[in-house]
Amino acid sequence: MVTAKRHTLGTASTSKNPDLDWSQISETVAMLALTVAQIETSMNEGDQSVNQLTESFTELATHNQEIIAEAQKLDENNSHEAQIKANMLQAAEGLEDKVQKAVTAFQFYDRLSQRLDHASHNLEKLGHLVADPSDRYQPTAWKDLQESIKSSYTMEAERIMFEHIMRGHSVSEALEIYHHHFEKNKDDQFGTDDEIELF
Repeated sequence: MVTAKRHTLGTASTSKNPDLDWSQISETVAMLALTVAQIETSMNEGDQSVNQLTESFTELATHNQEIIAEAQKLDENNSHEAQIKANMLQAAEGLEDKVQKAVTAFQFYDRLSQRLDHASHNLEKLGHLVADPSDRYQPTAWKDLQESIKSSYTMEAERIMFEHIMRGHSVSEALEIYHHHFEKNKDDQFGTDDEIELF
């Protein structure tokens, strides 16, 4: 199994001033490190925004329950209060529907974040392998890396895409197969059956 410490990948690029020690391997590792850093930065910024949204929707859900509780206190025998109660409960029901849709959106983001984390980790492991002269030319080391990457996938569509890329299909062909499989199983993979508790 290929293992690598997180965020330890790095080497200087010397492409602007190449010397006798210049190699495309060092340049590759530098670019991989840059990509990992960009992914991690994007994930951190996204997490901050989503955390703020989560707090806001948690407060909305709490206020919604307070509105419902207050509406229940109104006298249904009084026509004026009965109408106010009906309006309040209708508004609360609409708000609850919007909150539930937000929960589903957070569910999508959570899975996106997991995928980006896997991609970042896998790029980092690739960088360590390329940088290691003892493993760089060992087919078993590459096989271990590929198995490690494959085992990190949680969706069947991702594993299918992986297999097609490893068999030599182009990126566009693999993406087409992935999207076809994704659409076919969309409800199973991205439905709301995961029972995510946000509030």
